[in-house]
Amino acid sequence: MASDALVDGRKPAGGPGETVDKSSSAAEGVPAATAAAADVEKPEEEEEFERGFRFWTIIIGLGITTLLASLEHTVVTTAGPYILQDLELRENFIWISNAFFICSTAFTPLFGQLCNIFGRRWVFLAIVSIFTLGSGICGGATTGGMLIAGRAVQGVGSGGIVLTVNILVSDLCPLRKRGQYMAVILAIFGIGMAIGPFVGGAVAEHSTWRWVFYVNLPIGGVSLVTMFLFLHVSYHDDRPLGEKLRRIDLVGNLILIAGTVAILYSLTYAGTIYAWDSWHTLVPLLLGFLGLGLFAAFEASGIAPEPVMPVRLFANRTSIVVLINTFLNSVVYFWCLYFLPVYFQSVALYSPERAGYSLLPQAVAGIPGAMIAAISLSRWGKFKPIHLSGFALTTLGLCLLSLQDADTSIPEWAVFQIVIALGIGMVIDTLLPAFQAPVSEADQAAATSTWGFIRAFGAIWGVAIPAVVFNNRIDEILDSVSDPRARGLLGGGGAFQQASATFVEQFPPNVQTEIRSLYANALHRVFWIGAIFAGVATALVLIEREVPLRKQLETEYGLKKDVGKGAQPDAEKGINSGD
Repeated sequence: MASDALVDGRKPAGGPGETVDKSSSAAEGVPAATAAAADVEKPEEEEEFERGFRFWTIIIGLGITTLLASLEHTVVTTAGPYILQDLELRENFIWISNAFFICSTAFTPLFGQLCNIFGRRWVFLAIVSIFTLGSGICGGATTGGMLIAGRAVQGVGSGGIVLTVNILVSDLCPLRKRGQYMAVILAIFGIGMAIGPFVGGAVAEHSTWRWVFYVNLPIGGVSLVTMFLFLHVSYHDDRPLGEKLRRIDLVGNLILIAGTVAILYSLTYAGTIYAWDSWHTLVPLLLGFLGLGLFAAFEASGIAPEPVMPVRLFANRTSIVVLINTFLNSVVYFWCLYFLPVYFQSVALYSPERAGYSLLPQAVAGIPGAMIAAISLSRWGKFKPIHLSGFALTTLGLCLLSLQDADTSIPEWAVFQIVIALGIGMVIDTLLPAFQAPVSEADQAAATSTWGFIRAFGAIWGVAIPAVVFNNRIDEILDSVSDPRARGLLGGGGAFQQASATFVEQFPPNVQTEIRSLYANALHRVFWIGAIFAGVATALVLIEREVPLRKQLETEYGLKKDVGKGAQPDAEKGINSGD
């Protein structure tokens, strides 16, 4: 392959004065950026980077900020019934989650481009403000429409938070070391994802569901103050505002947003309100995929001066495999997050609060998984063995989850969660460095936003696909429930909304047994198909090629030196101040 790092005239990643044997690199099909990265594998080339008080304050501040985004991914899974009862959303309840995910996904690439054009600091602070505003709207919602609008605003902020956190860590740490520091942040993120259902259930059960959203206000305030004081990164662009705005790939972003929204709108009602073969489902779905095709063609056409997703990001085999596996990993992650609570509440008959803290083994095990992966990646610089082990454990974990029924003991389901959490934890922290490795440092924001979009896009399918499997299986075996009223409530996509101990326990004991068996049988199918998805990802890892991870940090967006003293950063590195 030709060197994509040189397409736009930028130098490939590597230190000043480094030489790259382009002929040998081309012969092996490795981009020049990869060859340059190989040069910095030598120990004597390793360069220390600033890790003082301000650095660690920013890392902790980013962790606090991700707690906002992570809680809101799952907090409504157990608080949902209380919200549904209070605001009478009925069939529109699905939009509490989907409005969040749609906006989180659709705006991610745009934020990546804004980070390049306007700098990291102010974009980040604006995104946290947007999320905090959305939380306030949700907490004060008096109608279902107001709540859904607030969730959409939250989604915009959440997608931006996850993206900009990854971009900022990429600016602060060399590629080889990024996993260590992202592990700290992702540990907090993982805890938030896992305890979200517990928080939602506990708060809604003992207080009011509004505090599920109001709790974000003080967290958002702490994040804004901390990052305003300490997040001073280098950026300087004297171009007028009009010229900066013209750099935004407006056409590409609009096509991508329209296509994404069409697909996710179709998935919202597919298999529940409308059949999969209904025109209500097929038309927006096909238009959405057509939109994604038009987006790809537009990005490759060269019309946009700065494409939001440059085609050079996809010029490496490993990059393509990593993106596919990022999608699959996100799918199976949300597969578990949304359907494990269904097991605990409808089969084990736990209360929403107990169902929430029953997910804690997943949170606890995910942290050592991420730590093991981060330390291994930093020490040996090899991501392929980590991906293989992680996806294999994820596959095994999903197979084990498929064995759960009403008689599964606490130690059993705890071990099942630990296995899958270790696998997901090992993979989630190492996919982005693997995608960033083949591209130059100048493309890190674009690479990160592309990766972030794929991950967010996978989250929607991680809810939609198992929901289809679950509902279809419920309808197939619905006759096993003898009570006609129960069948009427559970059929046609109603089983997911009715998944609670309160619903099951309103029926006579014999019908309760039938309903619990119905749910267990459907979840058995759900988790087995999830294992197939994870197994495909495991096989795809074999196609990856190890790309050396750079030990040097070369970026124009690093930490500003001597903040408040007017000192300029090292001119030899080409870094300007101003952000």
